Amino acid sequence: MTNNSPQLGLAQLSLVSTAPPQLVRIAAMAGFDFIGARVRQVTAAERAYDLQPGSAMLADTLRAVAETGVGIKDIEFLLLDGSDQREAWLRMMEAGAALGASTLTVAASLTDHGLLADILGRMASDGRDHGIVPTLEVISYQSVDSLPLAAQLATEAGAKIVADTLHLSRVGTTDGQLREHAALIPMLQLCDGPATAPADRDALVLESRSERAVPGEGEFRLAEMVAALPEGTPLSVETPSDSTLARIGEQAWANRLKAGADAVIAKANALRAAALIEPAK
Repeated sequence: MTNNSPQLGLAQLSLVSTAPPQLVRIAAMAGFDFIGARVRQVTAAERAYDLQPGSAMLADTLRAVAETGVGIKDIEFLLLDGSDQREAWLRMMEAGAALGASTLTVAASLTDHGLLADILGRMASDGRDHGIVPTLEVISYQSVDSLPLAAQLATEAGAKIVADTLHLSRVGTTDGQLREHAALIPMLQLCDGPATAPADRDALVLESRSERAVPGEGEFRLAEMVAALPEGTPLSVETPSDSTLARIGEQAWANRLKAGADAVIAKANALRAAALIEPAK
């Protein structure tokens, strides 16, 4: 990380089948500063990772952190559906605190936004006991599908926002909206893709979970989105590609993602510099 570069992380979804101890080591070899850890299984097809206090995997992960200097900034993932999920998020927060994480990513299928704000508020209250802030993600195919709506809910609840360049692009987020709500965004997730969105919800889900493009190799306005946020805002590369990973392997994929993210950061820095020297109109 150079002086004018943000902290750069490798999200678990980029290598969803790689256990956290190995993910830390792969991230270190590629030059990342931190990882995100999946402390709760999201789909039945996913590998589950036991990172609860006292577990062997937690000990292995913390050993990898100590040996490499790669930290853990965020944990994931809970889909808020309106049911009583407090026990689940408390266990996640316990794991997150043990890992040294500071945020817990959530999304929502719940369409009653008043109830959703109440649930987020309870999560935020519980999180203060663990040093964990819930971060609500804008997702194009879920009920919170715009940055202004996420900002309204997060502000009401005392939570924050995870901004993902895939979903921001798919819902038409503007640079102005990013600047307006920047104080609520502790991290921007990077990936790339085609400008034209998939045709239906199933295709959106497939793209999101399984086939994104390396940052800088698609048609998203990544540098502009990075430049719209304050310099130094942490970035996390969340770029799954089942087809490429199967072809080139874990370390090569992580290396390629790091190189792509570095190129995006350099372009964002150039945009910021140009804005500083552009003559007044």
